[in-house]
Amino acid sequence: MNPMVGNLEKLLAQGKDGALLRYTLGKAYADEEQMALAREHLQQAVALDAAYSVAWKQLGKVELALGDTQAARAAWQQGLACAEAKGDAQVVKELQVFLRRLDKNQ
Repeated sequence: MNPMVGNLEKLLAQGKDGALLRYTLGKAYADEEQMALAREHLQQAVALDAAYSVAWKQLGKVELALGDTQAARAAWQQGLACAEAKGDAQVVKELQVFLRRLDKNQ
């Protein structure tokens, strides 16, 4: 296991929960291809901060890796709405590309 993941899990065990911590854990687990754990933490990240567009983006990637295209689409659509509301042009562009690719591959 990545030492960073262990340190982040310790923070979580100490009760220092938050959207950023959950996102970082989810991304780290995804990088290690532990998608079920990644999904769990990313779902918690967006539950803690529903406007966290980058967490929605990563959750969609994990859902797609797990073979759930509907969940990936839903996550990316939610992330797109959040990013548009915040004016986050880069995330908007990325999510539009992901959604177009998903449409193209179906």
